[in-house]
Amino acid sequence: MGAGFSGRFIAHAFARDGARVIGTTRDPDRFSELQALEIEPVFFDGSTLNDALRTQLSMCSHLIISIAPPRQEKDDHDVVDPVLRSFAGARLKEMAPNLRWVCYLSTVGVYGNHDGAWIDEATPAKPVSERSRQRVRTENEWRKVAAVAGVPLSIFRLSGIYGPGRNALMSAQKGKARRLVKHGQVFNRIHVSDIATATLSAAQRHASGTFNVTDNEPAPPQDVVAFAHELMGKEPPPEIDFDTAELSPMARSFYGENKRVSNAKSKTELAMTYAFPNYREALSQMWKDGSWRG
Repeated sequence: MGAGFSGRFIAHAFARDGARVIGTTRDPDRFSELQALEIEPVFFDGSTLNDALRTQLSMCSHLIISIAPPRQEKDDHDVVDPVLRSFAGARLKEMAPNLRWVCYLSTVGVYGNHDGAWIDEATPAKPVSERSRQRVRTENEWRKVAAVAGVPLSIFRLSGIYGPGRNALMSAQKGKARRLVKHGQVFNRIHVSDIATATLSAAQRHASGTFNVTDNEPAPPQDVVAFAHELMGKEPPPEIDFDTAELSPMARSFYGENKRVSNAKSKTELAMTYAFPNYREALSQMWKDGSWRG
């Protein structure tokens, strides 16, 4: 549920594999766009199940949730996840009696800050931001619901997502790139096509557990900006010291989390071979085939 940027690529991968794919959207004007990707669109307003969606859930065998929870925390015991909240207390197996596997797309933000150290799935979640604390709550909600239903659950913790139309080359073309420098800061990234590959692989295996789906090489963000400009034959923007840069509170908060995220478990248990293992190979390929434009 949730045919956004990642959801569309995941759905298209399943459709190419021969599956019938249903994707939800809040915008009926996007129906034709989803149909062109072999996705049958269903409207979901993010809070209430309509009859069409109930019917599709009743036939569903594999459920993938890519809808983010609300960013604002509440001091109550309400269900956080929009999909589970829309069930209005009904159990998962009541809504989807044919369900055989569930996947929830989360974020590596749940790990919080580790001052650049390597971490893996055994690292405890210590989220810093509100949005990441909401993700932890949602992960736990799905673990409980899936356990009661007796359905295997994969939780994918994703790093910074990029791909066609959303990448450093696009930022360079639009003149919006900034080369912020914070000493020792690194980020992992993940190409959206690799998310789709991992999801299909996990579904085929009915995999259960938590997996970091991320590239091989955490790298300083300013290096990515410089490399994108180099590919395009453009002069990179000047370096800007992070401490004196004018940033929104949200942008600054991203730099408060510094870690190197291992993807070893996804390689061993999901047999993942990342098509875009680092930003250099990814941007070079996208520049060569033109996919960077979207």
